[in-house]
Amino acid sequence: MQENKTVNAEATVSEEEQLIEQAKIRREKLAKLVAEGNNPYEQVKYPVDADSQNIKDSFEAFEGKTVTMAGRMMSRRIMGKASFSHIADRSGSIQIYVTRQDIGEENYMSYKKDYDIGDIFGFKGFVFKTQTGEVSVHVQELVLLSKSLLPLPEKYNGLQNQDLKYRLRHLDLIMNKDVRDLFRVRSRILKEIRAYLDNRGYLEVDTPTLLPLEIGADARPFKTHHNALDLDMYMRIETELFLKRLIVGGMDKVYEVGRIFRNEGMDAFHNPEFTTIEMYEAYSDYFDMMDMIEDLYKTVTKNVCGTLDITYQGTEIHMGEWTRMTMAEAVKKYAGVDYNDWATDEDARAAAKSLGVELEHENASKGWVLIELFDEFVEHNLIQPTVIYDYPVENSPLAKRKPSNPAFTERFEYFICGHEYGNAFSELNDPIDQKQRMVKQVEAKRAKGNNDAQVDEDFINALEYGMPPTGGLGMGLDRFVMLLTDSSTIRDVILFPTMKPKK
Repeated sequence: MQENKTVNAEATVSEEEQLIEQAKIRREKLAKLVAEGNNPYEQVKYPVDADSQNIKDSFEAFEGKTVTMAGRMMSRRIMGKASFSHIADRSGSIQIYVTRQDIGEENYMSYKKDYDIGDIFGFKGFVFKTQTGEVSVHVQELVLLSKSLLPLPEKYNGLQNQDLKYRLRHLDLIMNKDVRDLFRVRSRILKEIRAYLDNRGYLEVDTPTLLPLEIGADARPFKTHHNALDLDMYMRIETELFLKRLIVGGMDKVYEVGRIFRNEGMDAFHNPEFTTIEMYEAYSDYFDMMDMIEDLYKTVTKNVCGTLDITYQGTEIHMGEWTRMTMAEAVKKYAGVDYNDWATDEDARAAAKSLGVELEHENASKGWVLIELFDEFVEHNLIQPTVIYDYPVENSPLAKRKPSNPAFTERFEYFICGHEYGNAFSELNDPIDQKQRMVKQVEAKRAKGNNDAQVDEDFINALEYGMPPTGGLGMGLDRFVMLLTDSSTIRDVILFPTMKPKK
């Protein structure tokens, strides 16, 4: 029994039975090939000296020349003693012309009967154009390098089920060139960011992923256990504290591309593990970081997209034009209330009540009220690139206070399309103030039942040796990739997003 076509991966019960039957047939074909001494899995390597896109782009240079290529068979048209197939390789797809005369009777019969869509081949032949003008390779050698034991989704419908696309990313990549291209763009974006920072004298470093105590921001960490040390450990939720210890040590400009783990909710902009880039520069402040992130975004966008005007989910974004506002200015603009009019915390709470905002804390301070009004009225309105700076000290435990107004810190976040993309500080380098803030943070966590929270005494120890004035910034790589590739969810830009297992 010969398999004539593949099935759709989004299978009904009868289609699932058909898939099982086709998988059985493919195993029978493999057994036949092995019995004939043609086990494809014994192939160790195959020399490749050309790829499909290069041949198409430079046909005149390749015409008539012999090339050696490899890839996966995606289609086949059997026409008696001669046949055509399309082979997908690393750069695209190319048609091959296969004849009984060129590859021999036995191999050609295997190609017709025992080889399947999805199998991986090596082939050697000369480049030509068919009568219809399609660039092709006239095959003189055809070698089966790997047998596909499962059928691919049907050619024209492809792999459509979004859940399957994330779970079976390997199949998604096989079937969808645009997905492969997206992850090439992701790699390009990361290279451009690294080049930008390297050219500014930054040193790329690595810091620990497993930590002996729960430290850092308010995010909930993943907890594990080190058997050899009999020690509970925590996956990091940021790279900040170790990087600042390097600043103390005299490494004045450092950055890390770091995988971060947060045991929290999942949505279009959040995945439990994601990638951030944190950078720290001694003798600078948050205004220096503002200048740098705006320039970095402009530079990378221009280099990757070829323009500073991009479209995200139907909205045109002008990456060359940035706005800056303090948090108080933004709340005044969008909520219509002025922080400077609040003489007391009671005044602030009354203002929130007048706007119908139910506060999370019954005795919220002016700072907390400002933060909640920002969340309620401002963030979703920040469509074009906008820097919001001067955050209340209440939610900025690692940022330096403003000398002119100690109720605020030298901190900013920047927003595009109503979402936050990065966070920056003039870093707090006063060890006494820092420990007091960390103690309060730990006390607040323990009051909520989190008894694992601790003050990072090693970090405090580092600060006590003296850290220079420092500007620091963290940006989300995945969100930036979403923006430049017009992707609606973070799962589209992470090769293997977190998924609930299926039985």
